[in-house]
Amino acid sequence: MLFHVRMDVELPPAMPEAQAGALKQRERELAQALQRSGKWRHLWRIAGQYANVSVFDVASVDELHALLTSLPLFPYMRIAVMPLCRHPSSAREDDA
Repeated sequence: MLFHVRMDVELPPAMPEAQAGALKQRERELAQALQRSGKWRHLWRIAGQYANVSVFDVASVDELHALLTSLPLFPYMRIAVMPLCRHPSSAREDDA
């Protein structure tokens, strides 16, 4: 199942820089591992914002929920999820 996910990050202004840096590093490592596994298919930054738009390819809504809640920055995110399905007019056969 494919899901479009928007994640907006809002770290507390009072968070110490070392703590924020450690969280971001753990987030980067997990995000890259999930991308290599094929679960996190696409990751795009939204210009001018601390936010991204991503596409996840997972077996179920429950798997997506578990994956998102495991992210180190999850407590500081607003997340919007949209399930996706292939459009019948798509010219790409490999985008199921």
